[in-house]
Amino acid sequence: MTIPSTEPARVGLTEPPTIAPEELERDTHRVMREQRPLTPLLKRYDGTYIAIRAADIANLGTDPRTRQMETELAASRGVNDGPLFDFFKNTMLLSNGPEHRRRRAPMARTFALKMITELRPRIRAIATGLIDAVFAKGEMSFVEDYAALVPARVLCELMGLPAADIPEFTRQVYALAPVLSSGFTPDQVPGFQAATDELVRYCDKFLQERHARPRNDFLTSYVQALSESSMLSPREALIQLVTILLAGSETTRSAMTIQTSLLLQHRDQWDAVCRDSNLIPGAVLESLRYEPSVASFPRVTLEELAIDEYVVPRGRMLSLSMLSAMRDPAIYADPDRFDIRRTDHPRRHIVFGAGAHRCLGESLATAELEEGLAVLAARLPGLQFVGDPPVVSGSGGIRKVTAMRVRWGASA
Repeated sequence: MTIPSTEPARVGLTEPPTIAPEELERDTHRVMREQRPLTPLLKRYDGTYIAIRAADIANLGTDPRTRQMETELAASRGVNDGPLFDFFKNTMLLSNGPEHRRRRAPMARTFALKMITELRPRIRAIATGLIDAVFAKGEMSFVEDYAALVPARVLCELMGLPAADIPEFTRQVYALAPVLSSGFTPDQVPGFQAATDELVRYCDKFLQERHARPRNDFLTSYVQALSESSMLSPREALIQLVTILLAGSETTRSAMTIQTSLLLQHRDQWDAVCRDSNLIPGAVLESLRYEPSVASFPRVTLEELAIDEYVVPRGRMLSLSMLSAMRDPAIYADPDRFDIRRTDHPRRHIVFGAGAHRCLGESLATAELEEGLAVLAARLPGLQFVGDPPVVSGSGGIRKVTAMRVRWGASA
């Protein structure tokens, strides 16, 4: 995507290969596999540069010559006002420097590793209850009956929201989620505006309630912290709650669906997990690597960047393709092989980003994926697809996953 403050590429240097969107979307892994040995960069027709090698992506994620995308994507789609623009302008996801630190700080303690570790038994109990509710039926819609509800119910307990509201806020969350994909189009904007407005109103209702009637929960402590410090404006306070509902629901729902699908497609590895729960952390790590629910992270160049013989001009969108980095043979042996016993994962999984913008909910997402898988493996070892596996698509931002139906037999 070209943004207003662009400069032309330096004369005499080669432009990276330009890739057609339909080719990239048709088989992203194939395109990346073929292009990585030839070039560190690709370029989309809309002017976005794409970094595709793991070493470059690791450096660029914290390179001070780049920053997190802010409102550039919104502006490129004609969004310059309304609730959606407010979201882009005020969310910690799309801010930098002191603003980012200020918006993230009130949330940090709630998502700390120690807090999430203590929450694990409750996550497993939630997952168990969801299986209990459908067990007698012998089959379920995996996304609607399980993968969407595990993170939604955990968020409700963590934040102090009523479980009865899950259908209301998840409907708006899933309506808004595509806005964090680079492929959204202007005709989708009215729906995004409406979903953002509803989510802001929903969060405002509970903040007002906690002002009037404090409780022993996250929302009350959030309100008190904001009142004591004046850290965030009222609008910022609301947008951070919308951010948590959005980021804490959509990506985990997709990741849980993808990891279960991958294991069922590699039946020997599913059976191994069912026999040995010690394999669960490795299965989660490998699923996140092999087919991530987030394909890339956006950066904006603050000055001209040279990568090999190519130059990315100042003021350009630079997409860091995690999808490509996590299949890079420079890091992973036999990277196109799905292997839950893999031992070459980096110490910190790169799917969660880097630097100041590393995912705030990393510990929570990992716990939900591990505990969710543990319950499935223990209760439903005979799990199998009804029909075809889901299709995962999208080369940038949050990816799409189609529906998945499963059943279990007597072995369950």
